[in-house]
Amino acid sequence: MSQHAGRTRWRRFAVLMVPSVALSAALGVAMAQGALAASFLVSGQRFQVTADTMTVRGVSIYGMVDVSKDGEHVPVLVTGAHHVTVDDLCQSVPIDIPGLGTYTLKLTGGQERPAEASHMFLDATFEAAGQANFEDIDLGIAQGEITKGPINPDDRNSRFFDPSGFGQQADSVRLTDVQITAAAISAGTFNIPGMRVRIEEGHHDCG
Repeated sequence: MSQHAGRTRWRRFAVLMVPSVALSAALGVAMAQGALAASFLVSGQRFQVTADTMTVRGVSIYGMVDVSKDGEHVPVLVTGAHHVTVDDLCQSVPIDIPGLGTYTLKLTGGQERPAEASHMFLDATFEAAGQANFEDIDLGIAQGEITKGPINPDDRNSRFFDPSGFGQQADSVRLTDVQITAAAISAGTFNIPGMRVRIEEGHHDCG
């Protein structure tokens, strides 16, 4: 992502980058925040994404810092993917509306046919999966040497990106029972069969 400033060494992210959490893949469209491009200031609003299964081809994983419109620095784990399929996708975003209270914007899709995304970047603050099966995974590769998955060009040019820092890559990964808290998602294409969007009063996570 662009709009990163300063410099941070991300070797301390290594403790987070183990296969059980180095999962991410392609999800969600930040409908409440508007369309996401390859370069943007994040809103600072975290949102939840869940999926029954997720299959990713061409995986890259590295640490980064996103910057919000208000200037907040948000440390994230970026997962890049050349192609992703998602079964039973759900995304929920809590919205505080003055005078009305909290409402939840919820997006669902991919129940009958999988959702598909290409050239995806997921900036996450939390990731978990019931099972993660990696193919040809490289742990501890220098971030600047990642080749199996994409790296956002704006991240590569950022002062926060450490070419010698800890990274991971894999030919593919299949995930089940996926739960992610994200700061931002961008994708070259994102096709969601059977997409439904609704707004519900109160705070409703994806169940």
